[in-house]
Amino acid sequence: MAIIRTLVIGELLWPCHAVLTERESLSYSLTGCKGCDTDFFGSSFVYYQGSKMNGDHTPNPISDDPKTPLLPVNNPIQRSPSSHSFTTSLLTPNNFYILLGPLSCTLICLLVKLDAPVTSVYMLAILAWMFSWWFTEAVPMPVTSMAPLFLFPLFGIASADSVARSFMDDVIALVLGSFILALAVEHYNIHRRLALNITMLFCGDPLNPPLLLLGICATTAFVSMWMHNVAAAVIMMPVATGILHRLPMGPTQSDVASKFCKAVVLGVIYSAAIGGMSTLTGTGVNLILVGMWKSYFPEANPISFNTWFFFGFPLALVIFFALWAILCLLYCSKGSGQVLSAYLDKAHLKSELEMLGPMAFAEKMILAIFGTLIVLWMTRSITDDIPGWGALFNGLAGDGTVSVMMATLLFIIPNKKQRGEKLMDWNKCKKLPWNIVLLLGAGFAIADGVKSSGLAEVLSKALDFLEEVPYLAIAPLVCLISATITEFTSNNSTTTLVVPLLIQIAKTMHVHPLLLMIPGAIGAQFSFLLPTGTPSNIVGFTTGHIEIKDMIKIGVPLKIVGIAALSLLMPTLGAYVFGTDGEV
Repeated sequence: MAIIRTLVIGELLWPCHAVLTERESLSYSLTGCKGCDTDFFGSSFVYYQGSKMNGDHTPNPISDDPKTPLLPVNNPIQRSPSSHSFTTSLLTPNNFYILLGPLSCTLICLLVKLDAPVTSVYMLAILAWMFSWWFTEAVPMPVTSMAPLFLFPLFGIASADSVARSFMDDVIALVLGSFILALAVEHYNIHRRLALNITMLFCGDPLNPPLLLLGICATTAFVSMWMHNVAAAVIMMPVATGILHRLPMGPTQSDVASKFCKAVVLGVIYSAAIGGMSTLTGTGVNLILVGMWKSYFPEANPISFNTWFFFGFPLALVIFFALWAILCLLYCSKGSGQVLSAYLDKAHLKSELEMLGPMAFAEKMILAIFGTLIVLWMTRSITDDIPGWGALFNGLAGDGTVSVMMATLLFIIPNKKQRGEKLMDWNKCKKLPWNIVLLLGAGFAIADGVKSSGLAEVLSKALDFLEEVPYLAIAPLVCLISATITEFTSNNSTTTLVVPLLIQIAKTMHVHPLLLMIPGAIGAQFSFLLPTGTPSNIVGFTTGHIEIKDMIKIGVPLKIVGIAALSLLMPTLGAYVFGTDGEV
């Protein structure tokens, strides 16, 4: 008897056809199946859990009957008496990485002493535990993200109820609604239509890979200007993979095609982050900064939508073209156009676009709902003079409110294809990437735990040396520190932690607070190195086209360019836009 297993990577279930013997099934070790051809939403996933192989080596599908056991009940596996096999199964790298988490937690609890409440040491130990599991992937990332639900109550950091609330707030509601809309876009092939149009517009004749890459990245950055970075990445990634699926995959994929796939996926996730810097509504970090500015300095001129755009857009433009240049330099060789043109021929793309036919009622309705959602996001809160529609509800409605509300319409409006059928049904939503939702919840729980445990005060004292640094060096240093912290915590939590400290340092140095607050907040958005830096990175990481080394290869020079650009523009353009040469 043999058993077919599946490997869980994020929310992806990769069918790995590794046939195991009865003895080996007790201590098997699985690796990712490089030949599996799936997209981000898993439209071609095959789910086998403990299904037995028949004589012709084809799996017997599992029955939908809930009473059917998941594990085989006939011919039970006989345990091997070999102690050598048992010892070998324990001494594996993965088991060592699993022990590394609780071991590092124990060592910190026993050896580290801080001039702060003991809960701050416990919080530091929990962070070491979770980050070691995230880095080594000893435990699936979504499972690690749920660790605060049991670690925080056990270590006395927070109650079980308060931790659970972190996993469902307005931002997570925003992401869930956006994901459902993205699934609707994918179900009706709207992303395919958009992918073909973008490819035809930018591919050139003959094919010009750098120009096509520019079109994909520019579209992602533009979309990200008006919605959450994660939502922009989720919506644009199917568009990108729709283009990449035209290229050969698996063992037959050439090095040129592999590099171009990496460039496109990296371009999408980083363009989503860069586009979000342009507007106040582009990311929650900008809104946190504006909210803190108004809270700490109520008498000062508020930062309006237009004021931020005049500074944020030029900065994002500089970083965006630097990203495009880096991707072209490392992943688009001179002869790539000739190799890729065989799969991205313009005439063939045009014929495929014509085969899709005119847009149906369902496609138009989904685009209308999505466009309405963008308008509602943009107009909920605009400026103090123009408060937006959110003022009608006394500020009780958030971005997640309208996101879920518009997603609900998909389950009410008929699609006019079959009688009684709506635009969406819940069966289509079973592919929701819950790993991103859990990762977001973990980030919010960690942010609350850092503050409630007293670890935030310890970190604040550790940064007091900035008071003695000259201002000419303070902007890049502040940005560097913030950009480093954000690789290990969420962008929002980094901003919440760093900005109040920078306000106090600015008062000590007698400089305008925005000269430090803005570099600290924007630096928190430079999470370019690790998948855990921001959920947008995970959106690209789970496609299987990129690895951590690819993110580091692009992320390091991009982070350097971002810090340099911010350091130059803040005391020049920033002084003019925000009036930092005056007094608060």
